[in-house]
Amino acid sequence: MTAAWMPVCRLEDIPQLGARRVERAQGPAVAVFRNARDEVYALLDHCPHKGGPLSQGIVFGRSVACPLHNWTIALDSGRACAPDAGCVRPFAVRLVDGQVFLDATELAAA
Repeated sequence: MTAAWMPVCRLEDIPQLGARRVERAQGPAVAVFRNARDEVYALLDHCPHKGGPLSQGIVFGRSVACPLHNWTIALDSGRACAPDAGCVRPFAVRLVDGQVFLDATELAAA
């Protein structure tokens, strides 16, 4: 099945080493992250530990630190880094000519 890509923002709309929230009709918002290399990742904006808003965390390398309890979450997979355990849902993201796209089917899913 081919993904239907939905534009959500421009790269420059996401602060470097930060995130931008994308609200959804179904379920919690998605956090779209930008690291120092202008790589873009998307995760459910909900830490697997206590539900902290990952969009308010600090991005470093290819990870984000949850603002509540400093859990480190891998941006590419959503997995908590050891010694912590857990996973948050990642979303497919695409960057084309400075425009950030998310998979519309994934966004619509609860």
